[in-house]
Amino acid sequence: MKRQTVRTARGSAARKRGATRNRHAARNGGPARKSAAGPDEKLRIKRATPADAATLLDLVRGLAEYEHLAHEVKATVDRFRRHGFGRRPYFEALICYRGRHPIGLALYLFAYSTFLARPSLWLEDLFILPEERGRGGGRALLQAIARIAVQKGCGRMEWSVLDWNAPAIRFYRGLGARLEKRWILTRLTGPPLRRLAAGR
Repeated sequence: MKRQTVRTARGSAARKRGATRNRHAARNGGPARKSAAGPDEKLRIKRATPADAATLLDLVRGLAEYEHLAHEVKATVDRFRRHGFGRRPYFEALICYRGRHPIGLALYLFAYSTFLARPSLWLEDLFILPEERGRGGGRALLQAIARIAVQKGCGRMEWSVLDWNAPAIRFYRGLGARLEKRWILTRLTGPPLRRLAAGR
């Protein structure tokens, strides 16, 4: 449902995946809107399917607005469907529901740690609707992701957090996460990426 920058360890391919950010907050797209879930409804985590592509896009748009980066969103439902659920998926995702209503999302992928010689789980996005923060959704998603990491034999689980997101940083530290401030996120995109690819 995360920009939060908890970076851990060295040499991970995940560090090279652009401006990966874990953003602990979001709402479904458009102006911030309240969850329709009742306060007493139970949390439920489910794996995203192709039918959830529109929900993924709504949450990403909400996240971008929260971070004042709505102008950077180029994602579409079709791209999410192809890239997450096609013949070669580039990511996997979990959606957190309260009752029947989606309140958060965790999108992740796998990299490889050459130092540990083990796979690594990279948590690209963690979103929770603002009105749902502090009610267990974020922890439930992180616990589900941690279980996947352990089941897959991962040596670590990594994500990033915006340096101004103090509540998220406190939350992650409370889980035992370590902030690795030695690493600087490095990104090539747009024309510079194309120039390098063309050998110019």
